[in-house]
Amino acid sequence: MTGKTQTSNVTNKNDPKSINSRVFIGNLNTAIVKKVDIEAIFSKYGKIVGCSVHKGYAFVQYMSERHARAAVAGENARIIAGQPLVICCKLETKEEEERIPVFRKPIMHSAHT
Repeated sequence: MTGKTQTSNVTNKNDPKSINSRVFIGNLNTAIVKKVDIEAIFSKYGKIVGCSVHKGYAFVQYMSERHARAAVAGENARIIAGQPLVICCKLETKEEEERIPVFRKPIMHSAHT
């Protein structure tokens, strides 16, 4: 244990303040990138109160909307583990989720083409 406070896994609260301070991170290679990596990258934008990592995407919950917006501006399209990240603030509806290329599989190049 490093003595560092562990970040919660909760990023799905529905109160408006929480929704506005949540960042979605898509096109994430979660086979390589772990929660600790996400926290290290995104903590420079403000206090992270929650971080949840799922297959292909993650959410980071900040204390404030200002921190969330700074993270989106600073990290969108950053390449991590060979993939450009898709980063945005809150996704409230299914239609908004479907506009983001979250679950696309990385292009695998075969040696036998």
